Parts: sequence; C-alpha cells; structure tokens
Amino acid sequence: MMLFPAIDLKNGQCVRLEQGDMDRATVFNLDPAAQAQSFAAQGFEYLHVVDLDGAFAGKPMNAQAVEAMLKVVKMPVQLGGGIRNLETIEAWLAKGVTRVIIGTAAVRDPALVKEAAKKFPGRVAVGLDARDGNVAVEGWAETSTVSALDIAQRFEDAGVAAIIFTDIARDGLLKGLNLDATIALAEAISIPVIASGGFASIDDVKALLAPRAKKLAGAIVGRALYDGRLDPAQALALIASTKAA
Repeated sequence: MMLFPAIDLKNGQCVRLEQGDMDRATVFNLDPAAQAQSFAAQGFEYLHVVDLDGAFAGKPMNAQAVEAMLKVVKMPVQLGGGIRNLETIEAWLAKGVTRVIIGTAAVRDPALVKEAAKKFPGRVAVGLDARDGNVAVEGWAETSTVSALDIAQRFEDAGVAAIIFTDIARDGLLKGLNLDATIALAEAISIPVIASGGFASIDDVKALLAPRAKKLAGAIVGRALYDGRLDPAQALALIASTKAA
C-alpha cells in the first residue's frame, strides 16, 4: 500500500480544489518544485501530479512547473491532465515522467489507452473520476453516461498499470475516502486500483491497511497533508510497520 502525495497545478501554482471546482481553489504553495522537494524529504516514494488547467484545455498548460519538479526530485512522478494523444504521452515520458494518467481520452478514445499501454508497458494509468458512479470528463466539467466499472473493464487485458478512482463528491472536502466503491471496483477487475478523493486523517491510513482493502494498491492524499491533518511521518511509519509484520 503506497501513499501518493498530490500536487495539483493551476496557473503554475500548487492548489487544492473542492469537488473539482476551479472556482473553489486554495493556493498552498507558489513553488510546486519546492513542494515536491518537501514531499520527497518527508519520505514519500511516488508523486502524483495533475495539470488542472490542462485537463480543461485538453493539452498541457503547466509544463514549466512539471519540468521544474522533475529536475529537483528523484522519486517517480505520475502525471495527469490534458494528456489526450500519443505525442503528448511520448513527450512526457521522454522528459522523465514515470507514468502518465489518461482520463478524458480513456472515455472518448479507449484505443489510445490500449496503444499507449502496449507501447509503454507499465507506464500508462487510467484516471476514472466518478460522480454518482458515472465518469466525469473534461476536467470534471462534464459527466458521461458510462460507469467507472464499464470503462475499467475495457482495459482489463491492455496492460494498464493502474486505475486511479476518484470520488468527486468527496474530493478536497476531507470527508474520508469512499472505500466501499473503490474496493468494489478493485474486486471486479484485475488492474491495480488507487483510491482518491476525500482523504482526511490517519483513520484513512488505518482503513486502507485493513484486510478488506488488501486489493487496493494505494491512495492519493492532498488537502489533509497541506492542512496538517495528516502527519506524514506517522502515516508512513504505520504503513512500514504493517509491511514489516
């Protein structure tokens, strides 16, 4: 079980949104590279980055900030937001991103995911952001009529590295992860599933380490870290002690 600290980029700054609403953004750090270094120093092993402006624009919009982070941290980085074609995927992987996350294009162009996953084994993840069970696209501005499970099942044999499942209703609100829905998804597919949306406290870490969540590959944590509600050292020590046992 791995914790992924999140850096969401808007106008080159590190922000957190509430329920994916760009008008409800809180700026937490003007220097995303410094924030990435801070997470590395705290002992995190994998960084989760989202280009929020890119998700709306359909193309990378915060490339300078992402590149600055890649220069200062050695830990792997997974990146989503505005990745809609093979050229963008290839460009980010060449620049040092470990894994790209495809969201909107996974709904609208599943062939792209399959082609990319075949070309870059283990380096393509799918982001499924659900509102009332159905997947939202275009930076969550639109909700499709397709369920997260339906889309996840499309990629069962495609070589996708992970599914990142976000409950939009909880995202940024510190209400706790929606483990029931996330575990149900993980149990229905063979692709590793990462939980996202609503991570609030050490209680979420304990819930992720419970036997019923054993199929989950990890979780993304954002606002709880920035607000100081989750102590990184305590969370990582708890995970490490479970692995040692």
